[in-house]
Amino acid sequence: MQNDSNITSPSSNPSGRVRHRRRSNEVPIDPNRSNEGHLLVDDQNKYKSMRIRAHSSVWMIGGFAFIIYMGHLYIWAMIVVIQIIMAKELFTLMMRAHESRRLPGFRLLNWHFFFTAMLFAYGRFLSRQLVNTVSSDNFLYQFVSGLIKYQMFICYFLYIAGFVWFILTLKAKMYKYQFGQYAWTHMILFVVFAQSSFTVANIFEGIFWFLLPASLIVINDIAAYIFGFFFGRTPLIKLSPKKTWEGFIGASVATIFSAFVLANVLGRYQWLTCPRKDLSTAWLHCDPGLMFKPENYSLPGWVPPWFPWKVVSILPVQWHALALGLFASIIAPFGGFFASGFKRAFNIKDFGDSIPGHGGITDRMDCQMVMAVFAYIYHQSFVMQRSYSVEMVLDQIRNLSFEDQQFLFMELGKFFEYAGT
Repeated sequence: MQNDSNITSPSSNPSGRVRHRRRSNEVPIDPNRSNEGHLLVDDQNKYKSMRIRAHSSVWMIGGFAFIIYMGHLYIWAMIVVIQIIMAKELFTLMMRAHESRRLPGFRLLNWHFFFTAMLFAYGRFLSRQLVNTVSSDNFLYQFVSGLIKYQMFICYFLYIAGFVWFILTLKAKMYKYQFGQYAWTHMILFVVFAQSSFTVANIFEGIFWFLLPASLIVINDIAAYIFGFFFGRTPLIKLSPKKTWEGFIGASVATIFSAFVLANVLGRYQWLTCPRKDLSTAWLHCDPGLMFKPENYSLPGWVPPWFPWKVVSILPVQWHALALGLFASIIAPFGGFFASGFKRAFNIKDFGDSIPGHGGITDRMDCQMVMAVFAYIYHQSFVMQRSYSVEMVLDQIRNLSFEDQQFLFMELGKFFEYAGT
């Protein structure tokens, strides 16, 4: 006889159905015990958990730093891999093996919608870089220009093909499951893919605008864990019983301070601040612009005379970094709270188990997605220059056909001829 509390015998189950074992990431619910007051500071296994989490964090940070060193294309590839793993974790979450076996090819339809969304998003974000990469080859230039011109139509046609595919695969007595999967797939595309895709746009505006927001989320998460680990006593929110006010406040102060300091460090490297205008891996050199040129500030008179610095050098971008730090410490954690509520709704502990001590990739990216959208919107609204520069005009000229470039040259000749008279 099996001694397993998760299996119910037919005699004790009026319906005669046999309950399946819980998945390893499901959380048993004990109605007689409330977990709301169970803080990490009271956990008997907290030191073991901390060691596992720290070990995984070191490997993740080391790998992340190596990919940053490799450059824009490798960071983009990392983002794509993360998006695919997140989609896989979430597709699996709602999949039911019995129904899926009756629908061969239905899982392939989900990935069809996913890669259609990927083609649409990255085609819009990276069209300029793609054209600049192939501009030296006339055939490739014409081919890529045609793809970009009709990209929206191509993506729409692929989506409609998936829509028709879905309708043709509908089966009697499975409509509810199929339409549920269809809605679930679109929610993943909106909540996961659409938000995280803004990260790629930030990368090609300059790795700085990707690295700083992502680092602030990591710093906030680590600081909240450490402050909550050693000082946490007061529960913050019921959705995450182990989150504490002490951890939240301590992490906020640490994140805002780190944003100001880290922006000064990262902003002094052209490899991080120069935008990438093509899809090559060559080393970058550019005029960093006023945003990344240091300004000297004299310290006020109340500073003690023994203080070694009388003048401090501050980059203008550091003031923008404070806004990013404020958002990362106060608003972005709500992405984690949303994920916690979602997991409670589905009675699971983690979205996956790919990262020891952290859960799945989705568990680590919940706040990053919220931060990526804010960083993109903030950069477009308050940082990006709206006035046209000579460099921007030359980029547009390179995208013209040879005949249009000749016509422009003749018109400019007439312009300067009239201007000189």
